[in-house]
Amino acid sequence: MAILETWRNLAYGDGLDNKKREELWSRYFAIEKGIYEQILSNPAEVITGTVKELAEKYNTEVLIMTGFLDGINESLKGYENPIDTMEEDTEVRIEIDPEKLYYNMVEAKANWLYELPQWDSILSEERRKELYKEQKASGTIRKERKIYPNDPCPCGSGKKYKKCCGRNA
Repeated sequence: MAILETWRNLAYGDGLDNKKREELWSRYFAIEKGIYEQILSNPAEVITGTVKELAEKYNTEVLIMTGFLDGINESLKGYENPIDTMEEDTEVRIEIDPEKLYYNMVEAKANWLYELPQWDSILSEERRKELYKEQKASGTIRKERKIYPNDPCPCGSGKKYKKCCGRNA
């Protein structure tokens, strides 16, 4: 069984009661924040190594590193790591796309990550606001205004809708 499956079963499955799962996630979020603080301190650095080596580098266990790699995978520059099949000795690479990463952190509602002070030197405050608004708007469903028969026709003819374009509908 790939280690990602083990991580997901532990984090999302029925293997833990609610209290244990909450403790796992609290621990995970603290470790995740620490890893991001280090990565964002040098955002241009390309980090490579096996899953086990990265776990050791960031002073955590392989399963937690697996969860981290799963979370960051869609925020990498032009590639994804083979998270579905990776094992401890799988070579992985972390080369972040800062805008994708920030956007995905907003999408995940991870304010403890997208509010890290390291972002100040990576993306301007204005750009972060744009990305934030862009992400929030992506989930907004806008309903078109209904046109009633006696409304002015939207084509601009000046006729009522029912006597113009509504006739063909």
